[in-house]
Amino acid sequence: QVQLVESGGGLVQAGGSLRLSCAASGRTFSSYAMGWFRRAPGKERAFVATISWNGGSTYYADSVKGRFTISRDNAKNIVYLQMNSLKPEDTAVYYCAARPARRLGYLTGDQYDYWGQGTQVTVSS
Repeated sequence: QVQLVESGGGLVQAGGSLRLSCAASGRTFSSYAMGWFRRAPGKERAFVATISWNGGSTYYADSVKGRFTISRDNAKNIVYLQMNSLKPEDTAVYYCAARPARRLGYLTGDQYDYWGQGTQVTVSS
């Protein structure tokens, strides 16, 4: 089992920044690739970003590329999502998720075995 707890959400004005954190406990953190997803009001959950087990590879949704950065600290069992130049359309509940490192797919939620409870991000215009 892996337990994931997100933090760092909040209310920010358009153009501002937030950094989300996801703390992991349980099985070896470095055995898992990590991802961030979000669910906006009235919309389905959507992929945001993912990072490989060692941080060597990252992928982003087109909507956040160039504005968001995913990173991880395996010594602290934490994955981060730095969000810059935030837009109102980034408003959503953000979830971190873990998938086994050898599982190659990363775009859909069914590729991930463990999920956090989510943290709300609200961007005002």
